[in-house]
Amino acid sequence: MAELRERLLPRKPSVAGVPLPSTAAREYPSGCRPLFQGVDFSELKKRGQSLRSWIRVDAATGGSQVIEVDKFTMMRRCDLPARDLRLLDPVFVYPSTILGRERAIVVNLEKIRCIITADEVLLLNSFDGYVLQYVAELQRRLVAGTRDALDGGTPSPDFLPFEFRALEVALEAACTFLDAQASDLEIEAYPFASPKSRLVTLTRRVQKVRDEIEQLMDDDGDMAEMYLTAKKMHMDSSLDGDQSLHGSSSAGDGVSVSSPVSPVSSPPESRKLEKTLSLSRSRYESTKCSDSTTENIEELEMLLEAYFVVIDSTLNKLTSLKEYIDDTEDFINIQLVISPFT
Repeated sequence: MAELRERLLPRKPSVAGVPLPSTAAREYPSGCRPLFQGVDFSELKKRGQSLRSWIRVDAATGGSQVIEVDKFTMMRRCDLPARDLRLLDPVFVYPSTILGRERAIVVNLEKIRCIITADEVLLLNSFDGYVLQYVAELQRRLVAGTRDALDGGTPSPDFLPFEFRALEVALEAACTFLDAQASDLEIEAYPFASPKSRLVTLTRRVQKVRDEIEQLMDDDGDMAEMYLTAKKMHMDSSLDGDQSLHGSSSAGDGVSVSSPVSPVSSPPESRKLEKTLSLSRSRYESTKCSDSTTENIEELEMLLEAYFVVIDSTLNKLTSLKEYIDDTEDFINIQLVISPFT
């Protein structure tokens, strides 16, 4: 773990001291002063476009590296809107969320904040032990899967695509973290029945993770949207088909080069019609792929059900603890009422 931490720690940039612009020498008309005097708007703009450190885990090799990418590059890279990236920003406090997008899954589960695509996982770089454990565990599973493939072994029926293996490790990390906190609180609460505010806060966090998983299981469309590898393979095959069709069309044009060229041989209308038919065929195939994926979402549903059971058990533990604290408080209040008369 120490070796992994040293390898993932970002280099400390050397920043030279830059004097702030002085506003004392500026002259303003009598009675007129700027509303935001002393605010450097150029610095605020740069701050929104500043580089951010990410840990990248490659799907093919399992290798990890630290990269620095600004917000707009990340939006283009993963085809995500700015509001989705805000869910991962540690400056903002958002409840646990799992979002399925066209080319990515956005995961905000307690300590794990990451973007999962069909090719990579991008985590916000952090010194937190849970983040490093996530990277190490995901790498271990990817390397094990690669080793089995190189040994000629056949994948088991339970083999999951990359995006679901990455999501599973995130769910496992979040459930483990919350259950550990619940167990610690349980040990503290039973002798004294005092940390009720912490209990309420933790219960809300556990409830949010549970609700998020349950919401995904209840929506077949959302689960189908998260099959990133299948969508990528279908897109690649569609592009290869279009290129081969274009190549055969070009070859056909080459055969008729020796014939006289007519000025109306390929009017713009025919090219527009061909393009429209191609787009319609692509959309139809994409819809057909989405429909077939919707029919085969059992593996993701079973994965979510497994962690729903885990997080539901943690919630039941906290519910029982709250009932114990409430009963203890009622008993103490009754004793306080009776004691003056005894």
